[in-house]
Amino acid sequence: MALQQDLGPRSWVLSLKCTPWTFLKPAVSQKERRKDDCLMKRLILVLVILLAGAEALAQAKATVAFVEGRGKIDVMIAGELFTTYLYGTELTKPVLVPMRTPSGIEVTRRWPLTELEGGSMDHLHHVGLFFCVDKVNGTNFWNYYRNPGGKEPKIKHVKFEKIAGGDGRGQLRTVSHWIDKNEQFVLEEKRSMTFVAGEHKSEYAIDFGIDLTAQVEKVVFEDIEEGVLAVRLSDYLREGKRSVRLHAGEKPPKEDVSGTGRYFSSSGDETAKNIWGKRHRWVAVQGVKAGKIVGLAILNHPAGINYPTYWHVRDYGLMSANPLGQGDFQRQSKYKKNPVIPLKLTLEKGQAVHFRFLVIVYEGARTKEQIEERFRKFVK
Repeated sequence: MALQQDLGPRSWVLSLKCTPWTFLKPAVSQKERRKDDCLMKRLILVLVILLAGAEALAQAKATVAFVEGRGKIDVMIAGELFTTYLYGTELTKPVLVPMRTPSGIEVTRRWPLTELEGGSMDHLHHVGLFFCVDKVNGTNFWNYYRNPGGKEPKIKHVKFEKIAGGDGRGQLRTVSHWIDKNEQFVLEEKRSMTFVAGEHKSEYAIDFGIDLTAQVEKVVFEDIEEGVLAVRLSDYLREGKRSVRLHAGEKPPKEDVSGTGRYFSSSGDETAKNIWGKRHRWVAVQGVKAGKIVGLAILNHPAGINYPTYWHVRDYGLMSANPLGQGDFQRQSKYKKNPVIPLKLTLEKGQAVHFRFLVIVYEGARTKEQIEERFRKFVK
């Protein structure tokens, strides 16, 4: 019997040619040998089909469930924690933290909620995955502690409009109020988060649809680099001395708290330095943890404002899609032959702006072409 590899490491063809097993006793006839050989091959083929079917079934039936707690909702996939939506009054904005791959590897930083020995302690406002803008009508919602002469602003979770789990999918719909430094209610945020499991191998995803509606006569969003949908990555995903482009089949470098991550994008640019301040349909990062290659990608949908978004990406582990920072990014661009054209988004009372992103957390090295295929499926 022979197993023959075909079209990649996970595709195999069983040879149908029945060859005698050399270790059988000479007393067994040639006919019996061929019969036993063919029977064994059929049994192995059935086993391979059953195992593949069981794996597909397990992924297809990964149940998404929500467990409510004080100031939080745990998002469970197949009985294991994927992420937690935190919205308690001690927080200045709702966050999703931790975020985990299908095997349980965390990809987001928890500090300052949790102190990790030897971990980074910069930018205390960078916690997990968060959505906010800086500045809005003169209030810093991003660097919330820098509001001299005013109160601490908040993005205050008000209620859940929907909590619905299910096989392969679950959805949270929330309402939050943006309260400025003068304690004025300036924006209403309506957010939809659809959690997806089992549609793509070794991957979990969150589909974000977010609408901000003005509650005062005029709301002005300043063009600034800090915003909008952001993730503070675990330290091992920083771009450090061991950061290299990771490919399937290659032995990954050793895990390193200084960082093994490397960013890459839809335009072909790689590293934070080359991606920062430019438009890209999507940006991804990959690194090494527990002997595995893990990654996170943010995809921007054309239905969102100012598509394709600009990116505020830093080698220390910040990854942020920011369609509102146009003027600031153009001002800092090395290509300065054209005048800066600020977006300066302005909403009149009752007007709304829409944001749409897909965040995927995955295991196994992925290529630019593979992420691009995920993008095409997302936007079709």
